[in-house]
Amino acid sequence: MMDYFHFIILGIFIIIAFYTDVTKSLLPNWLTMSGILVGFIYHLISDGLNGLLFSIIGMAVGGGILMLMYIFKALGAGDVKLFAAIGSITGLQFTLYAMMYSILFAGLIGVIILLVKQEFMRKMFYTIYRLFASIRSKDFKSLENFKRIESTRFPFMYAVLPGIIMTFYYFH
Repeated sequence: MMDYFHFIILGIFIIIAFYTDVTKSLLPNWLTMSGILVGFIYHLISDGLNGLLFSIIGMAVGGGILMLMYIFKALGAGDVKLFAAIGSITGLQFTLYAMMYSILFAGLIGVIILLVKQEFMRKMFYTIYRLFASIRSKDFKSLENFKRIESTRFPFMYAVLPGIIMTFYYFH
């Protein structure tokens, strides 16, 4: 049972994160930092310094990879801290798979939203046009405005929850 206790912690953490992200469009620092701290403490108690190292590596990789996506404004800072906490709780391997599935689900959700709104082709052509226009003029401010105004946005937790479930399913 102790081997799976961190998945109970993860489940509670994800449910709270899902609720707050969907209702408030926010992943508060108290939640993400608590997730990181609980992951550290749990793994330190259950496996000593090796457990703490397991947790630190998971946090660094989970937060580090998504930091790159944050730099390119693909997601928010709360999502970076969310995956740092997921990494702290579950370690490197689970976090990488959860991240991969979450990103795949996010792409699928985005395409579905565009298809339902019947804007897919228009947005695809317009996005390509804006990208090439920005490259040609070497002015990326218009591209930033385009991303902020025209992009299809939704809470990343809509993709993270099924990504976590899919990862858990394949791990166990």
